[in-house]
Amino acid sequence: MNTAEKLTNVVCIGGGTGTFVVLKGLKKHPLKLSAIVSMSDSGGSNKRIRDEFGLLPTSDIRQCLVALSDENHGAGLLRKLFMYRFEKGEGISGMTFGNLFMAALTDILGSQQLAFRETGKVLRIHGTVIPVTLTKTNLVATYEDGSISKEEHVIDEPQHDGALKITSLRLEPHAEPNGEAITAIGKADCIILGPGDLFTSVLPNILVDGIKDAITHAHAKIIYVMNLMTKYGQTLTFTANDHLKQLEQYLGPCITHVLINTTPLPKQALNVYEKTHEYPVKDDLRDSSRYSILRADMASDEIMKKTNSDVLIRSLIRHDSDKIANVIVSIINNSL
Repeated sequence: MNTAEKLTNVVCIGGGTGTFVVLKGLKKHPLKLSAIVSMSDSGGSNKRIRDEFGLLPTSDIRQCLVALSDENHGAGLLRKLFMYRFEKGEGISGMTFGNLFMAALTDILGSQQLAFRETGKVLRIHGTVIPVTLTKTNLVATYEDGSISKEEHVIDEPQHDGALKITSLRLEPHAEPNGEAITAIGKADCIILGPGDLFTSVLPNILVDGIKDAITHAHAKIIYVMNLMTKYGQTLTFTANDHLKQLEQYLGPCITHVLINTTPLPKQALNVYEKTHEYPVKDDLRDSSRYSILRADMASDEIMKKTNSDVLIRSLIRHDSDKIANVIVSIINNSL
């Protein structure tokens, strides 16, 4: 693509490490990037940000800001600083510098939304990071036995039987859409959903009032990036087709492209996942007139590690930023 031409508007919708990985790769290409981020997270340091500071959760916002940050001219140190998680200190262990920075900046500026924007300037981000809603809301899941979980963290790391299927998902209270998110979706040439936990990263965005309609009415290619692994408590035993059907139950049949990894996953990591009842997503998708299926080498061969102070369960294997970005750009340029 010629940089003198109008840049393609790409909107990534999700949250967490999946969106981080996609943005990190896409920022190397001449695109106009926006990240729309779910705001119902309630685990780890986000719980403290919500409960003790009375603010919206910031971890997914922070990850997207860091993913889009400038990696030149000494900015790499800032990126490391914003991802730094304290391992010592009573009351501060487990918190990230970036989350504390944005909490302090919110106090100084009097607006959390303004704090997000100013943090983007500090990190010299290549794009825009937009909270999907400014409403303080919680994710609520109902299971096949009638039981209910009322926090994203409890859904994500279940204390109940994780084999129970989620039969419905909603936000309480109803969340009003951030106008910036609606505008970004309306201008999009390409919308990317996932990768990320289906029920706690992708769908919470679609549950915000007006977001589903904005996506379905957008004149854009809509790409769904299939997860590498199933998730205990959410998508146990789900195949690729199950993931897509569940997404379309909430969004409707508007997906134009589905991306599925073909790279063999590290056996060492799979052995660890198996202990927590999580397995590679089985590719059982069949050709469809509604969407294109693109199978490609997109997984990283790196096994991720986390700090000792991080209390949340993290993914060990992820998509490779450059590989997935190259596939997405090929779709945008109509070469796939």
